[in-house]
Amino acid sequence: QVQLIESGGGLVQAGGSLRLSCAASGLTFRNYVMGWFRQAPEKEREFLATISRSGLSTRYVDSVKGRFTISRDNAKNTVFLQMNSLQPEDTAVYYCAAAQPAGVEVLVTTERVYDYWGQGTQVTVSS
Repeated sequence: QVQLIESGGGLVQAGGSLRLSCAASGLTFRNYVMGWFRQAPEKEREFLATISRSGLSTRYVDSVKGRFTISRDNAKNTVFLQMNSLQPEDTAVYYCAAAQPAGVEVLVTTERVYDYWGQGTQVTVSS
C-alpha cells in the first residue's frame, strides 16, 4: 500500500532551521505531484508548497515564500521541505501529500486534490 512517512520535525528556537523529509513507497513517485501542508492547533490545515513531477516547478503560500524551499529526489522517492527563519507561528503538524492530476508541469495547491497523506511530523518553534 502507499505510505508517506515524514521525518525531521522537532523543537527549534525562533530564527532556526529544520529540514523535513517525506519518504514515499507503494507508488511510482515520479508520477506524483507532491505538496506540504500544516495544521496548527485549532486551525484548519493550510497549503504551504507544491512541486511538479519533474521538480522544475514550485509554488508557495505567501507566508513562507523566501523562507521555505520544497525539493524532491525522484531517485530516492523523497520530497523535502527546507524551513529557515522559523517563527513561533510556524508551530504546527506538517504533512506531505501526493497527487496525480492530469497535465505535464502541474502544481496542486488544493487539499482535496491530493490522494495520499502522511501521518504528520510536529514542528515546534520556541520564542
